[in-house]
Amino acid sequence: MEAKDFLEIVKTRRSVRSFLKKPVPKEMIEEIIDAGRLAPTANNIQPWEFVVVMDEKTKLALSELTNYGRFIKDAGCCIAVFCKDTKYYLEDGCAATENILLAAHALGLGACWVAGDKKPYCEDVKKLLGAPSEYKLISLIPISYPAEKPTPHDKRDLKEVIHRERF
Repeated sequence: MEAKDFLEIVKTRRSVRSFLKKPVPKEMIEEIIDAGRLAPTANNIQPWEFVVVMDEKTKLALSELTNYGRFIKDAGCCIAVFCKDTKYYLEDGCAATENILLAAHALGLGACWVAGDKKPYCEDVKKLLGAPSEYKLISLIPISYPAEKPTPHDKRDLKEVIHRERF
């Protein structure tokens, strides 16, 4: 892949919340999770575990637990990213989550990051999915074929956010 291809993936990825009723092939899901497991990780701890949820009842239960993830029930699958409670679990889990989002987009799928970690439903999700107590929920990522092409949100101009040498 050329650098311009990767940059195009980064620039065109959008959160997708509307999905076609079409199953996502197992091979694609594994390719996406492989991208997640290859994320940078502090001290190479690799604290992550990925739970693939395809069962309709479980996706419905997840969608009902979240504040802003009602669309989880409509996705072909939902990947729950958990990390062992290590010093940098949140940074590591977020890096894995972003890799998953980019990989899904690169494969022509839609996805959305549904928050975890500090949400009140984290313990309920852990219980529903059988995660051990020493793990933290980082994200829920519904993934499927998109039924929409979201328009990009306005982003702050590069000149507004870049600082040279000092803030």
